[in-house]
Amino acid sequence: MSNLDIRIDDCELYFCPIETRVPLKFGPETTTHVIEARTAIRVRSKDGAEAVGRGETPLSVAWVWPSSLAYSYRQNRLQDFCRILCELWRTNTDSGHAMEIGHRFIEGSLKDAWNKENARCNEDEKMPWLAALVCNSLFDLALHDAYGNIHKVNTWKTFTKEYMNHDLSWYFGEEHGKPFVGKYPADFFAEGADAATSLVAWHLVGAKDILEPEGYDGPVVEDGYPFFLTDWIARDGLTCLKVKLTGNDRDWDYTRLINVGRIANESGVLWLTADFNCTVEDPTYVCDILDQLLLEQPEIYAKLLYVEQPFPYDIIAHPIDVRAVSARKPLFMDESAHDWHHVVLGRELGWSGVALKTCKTLSGALLSLCWAKVHGMTLMVQDLTNPMLAMIPHVSLAAYAGTIMGVETNAMQFYPMASIHEERIHPGLYVRREGKVDFSTLGRHGFGYRYDEIEDARIRAKGEDPWVKA
Repeated sequence: MSNLDIRIDDCELYFCPIETRVPLKFGPETTTHVIEARTAIRVRSKDGAEAVGRGETPLSVAWVWPSSLAYSYRQNRLQDFCRILCELWRTNTDSGHAMEIGHRFIEGSLKDAWNKENARCNEDEKMPWLAALVCNSLFDLALHDAYGNIHKVNTWKTFTKEYMNHDLSWYFGEEHGKPFVGKYPADFFAEGADAATSLVAWHLVGAKDILEPEGYDGPVVEDGYPFFLTDWIARDGLTCLKVKLTGNDRDWDYTRLINVGRIANESGVLWLTADFNCTVEDPTYVCDILDQLLLEQPEIYAKLLYVEQPFPYDIIAHPIDVRAVSARKPLFMDESAHDWHHVVLGRELGWSGVALKTCKTLSGALLSLCWAKVHGMTLMVQDLTNPMLAMIPHVSLAAYAGTIMGVETNAMQFYPMASIHEERIHPGLYVRREGKVDFSTLGRHGFGYRYDEIEDARIRAKGEDPWVKA
């Protein structure tokens, strides 16, 4: 071990059930509850110093594992796999920089555990690799947090030659590594990211969201938070809206874009995106909608900043040439971009951008970030509806990546009460103001969670501890 390397002493896993205040539609499924998974990893340095890091992610079943299998079955499988990974991390004897340990774990122990898990299953019950990555992401995040904490430095400052044992060419290998010789992740971070304190916030317009009170006579959720899209725009000063579409009902999708676009025009919203939920198999479907929008609603078309992931998750099984879409609007990989290898294939097929997510592991997201920047692809950071601690590295990744426009933020819409204690310490992160999230309250070490202060705030408020140890 070098003086800056760490190794793992212990690992603990916790689960927290969360109910959504309004339904959230993912493709053909609608989510009304989710399990949040959190870990605490204790690490040790060569000189005997110790620190704890934390990581967290929602196990968003419908997003990570689209299937006709029962939701409860898939959710239980994800939780069980998290338990398996917790034991593997607890007994992991590897040492090094957090990204080196994380990368080796993904390529070795995680793949082995995933293959072993699927070997005992029927074909239609096999867990997708994306689900395995999401289950591992909380441990990977915790390791990065711990590395920053043990060295008493912001985690984002540790992706340099000073801390890392290998440059990026080591990660990308002989075939792809040449442009990365002597380069480290920090060399690709956005200029001025260290001084950034806020980002433009995107708001998700779910397929089941009610847009405005006019013409609506159904039930209204009255819990102190906005219910209609128009109220969200007014309260939070929103300027960016992501529109969830079906991908299999052309008329509905086109009408939805028109209706949201009209509200955007009336309310001062500047930008829109369209998310087709991975259900499109023919690029003509998207092209026809875009062409009609340009012809009939050019002002709405002009607001459309990019198009997100219309096509199936598995880019290897569905290697669709998408250049016809990206010729019209920037086209961003999300679910298909499991790691940088998938981004390589995506660029060959005509994708123009990559949507990063911390839930695919931060170690993997950083490699995708660097590869995309070297090869001229633009970036966005998308939300897995991250509440509580999960929100913090998610927003920080957007700041350091340098995105096409801000960061997606959805947890305050679908389960704001889940983050009520974190909000007391970081009020700007969990309530959007003037169309932005503010992260100026983050601490100096690790990801800056200020975890002890959050816990103190919960105890003073006599709030129950919602976490159950696995």
